[in-house]
Amino acid sequence: MRVSLFITCLADQLYPQVGESVVRLLHRYGCEVDFPEGQTCCGQPAFNSGYQDEAREVAKSWIRAFEHSDYVVSPSGSCTGMIHHYYPHLFANDPEWQPKAEALVEKTYEFSQFVVNVLGIRELEAHFAAKVTYHPSCHAMRLLGIRQEPLQLLCGVEGVQLADLPHKEDCCGFGGTFAVKMGDMSEAMVAEKAKHVTDTGAEVLVGTDMGCLMNIGGRLQKEGRNVTIMHLAELLERGVKNRER
Repeated sequence: MRVSLFITCLADQLYPQVGESVVRLLHRYGCEVDFPEGQTCCGQPAFNSGYQDEAREVAKSWIRAFEHSDYVVSPSGSCTGMIHHYYPHLFANDPEWQPKAEALVEKTYEFSQFVVNVLGIRELEAHFAAKVTYHPSCHAMRLLGIRQEPLQLLCGVEGVQLADLPHKEDCCGFGGTFAVKMGDMSEAMVAEKAKHVTDTGAEVLVGTDMGCLMNIGGRLQKEGRNVTIMHLAELLERGVKNRER
């Protein structure tokens, strides 16, 4: 199975280890992974700020990079949600680009979605001894309908004590440009989210979007809270390595 990694801007620039974990896990389960070097931003920041023409041009570059891929997998529900929900809108009634966009929607997946629903894997023979809580990001949950897949993978890891996050469906307050334009509101939202994380007593906060994890992790660090922030792929890969020792 040939898979192309869509790394996303945030992971590429700040959290490359997340992409590395995704690639190692996909290799482990039989995927041949490539990295199209022509990939760019998916266009979400421009689109969310109202610059649809600019977003459309960025999206064309992204489509060119991945149009020949068999599958596209990303460690971000947010960026994957952009492609699934807004690319068809950006190219509506465009006879050249709409079919290309729709074809990519059909083969683009968020990481946990791909592992569970395409590869059919729910247990990875992994061990990770820690109390863990899971934050479901808004776009993964609401745009892609990802609710059980990350939890299924976490529950299959031996040693994980999963603590339910109170009010888990509440936004963390990041929202990309929202955090800049509505700073006071964003800060209040992440403070509330950080309190809920702390209330679980978890040692590790896991998520599927580094934007959310960066935001919540920054608040926890500011408050002096000793909670480790990990993308789901990082925890799973570390768990696999632990089991192999």
